[in-house]
Amino acid sequence: MDKFDIIYDKASSLGCKIKRDVPMNKYTTFKIGGNARLFCEVENKTQLSTLITACAENDVKYIVIGKGSNIIVNDNGLEMLVIKLTGEFTTVQRIDETTLYCGAGLSLAGLCKEAEENSLSGLEFAWGIPGSVGGAVFMNAGAYGGEMKNVVYSVNHIDKDGKFGTIKACDLDLGYRHSVYKENGFTIIGVVIKLKLDNKNEIRNRMDDFMGRRKDKQPLDYPSAGSVFRRPEGAYAGALIEQCGLKGASVGGAQVSPKHAGFIVNTGGATAEDVKNLIEKIQTTVKNETGYDLKREVIFLN
Repeated sequence: MDKFDIIYDKASSLGCKIKRDVPMNKYTTFKIGGNARLFCEVENKTQLSTLITACAENDVKYIVIGKGSNIIVNDNGLEMLVIKLTGEFTTVQRIDETTLYCGAGLSLAGLCKEAEENSLSGLEFAWGIPGSVGGAVFMNAGAYGGEMKNVVYSVNHIDKDGKFGTIKACDLDLGYRHSVYKENGFTIIGVVIKLKLDNKNEIRNRMDDFMGRRKDKQPLDYPSAGSVFRRPEGAYAGALIEQCGLKGASVGGAQVSPKHAGFIVNTGGATAEDVKNLIEKIQTTVKNETGYDLKREVIFLN
């Protein structure tokens, strides 16, 4: 019995749904990626903590994913355990008049709808951003002048030893596409969100406005991982890429979106290698022609 068999048996004994050799292109918004050695759906904190501990004891790498909206999985797959949060991790509870607690696996769309239903404002900017709440905090997702930093009160997590903990907002180091979780390797399991009471119709109008802007400017009709590059200081990645004549450029099935040059889309059959090569082409061209170093925002999983 190898170490992956041990993890498989442990997950099964916990009542988790676990499978071998699962195609990751079904679990990423880019629709790209080879097979994960193990893929497990985890419903509660006890299961997750036990599995993380078992992985540490057996030297098995693991990753926890939400909606797969900011990742590109290697074409050869992942020699690790991929954990998808379900069950209690996709629920939301109202703590008091303006405070919500939501599981890390809940979609941002679900959280935005819950806020709207309760006449709570502060998350309108996130309406239309794909991904999960945990991923949004991990990357400090933001748009149209808003960011998760403005609404997060505290975050619950499980550390690499399977122990539970909480970090308050002041210690999260939330900055541009950054949080403390990018360094500490802990797994976000839940987030306390603090919002403000407002008129429900006005909240809906702002949500509709932001969604309308996204539909007008972003290539939502093709699989992608959202914005590919971080915003360089003093410029915009999309504008620099377009300036260099790369709008519409392609490698294999990966293409710089003709609608928004800050996006790379899967026009059909794109591979992770296609995306990687196109990103490198963009970075080299932009550096040579403008002097700007474009840094990736999307995460490659190997």
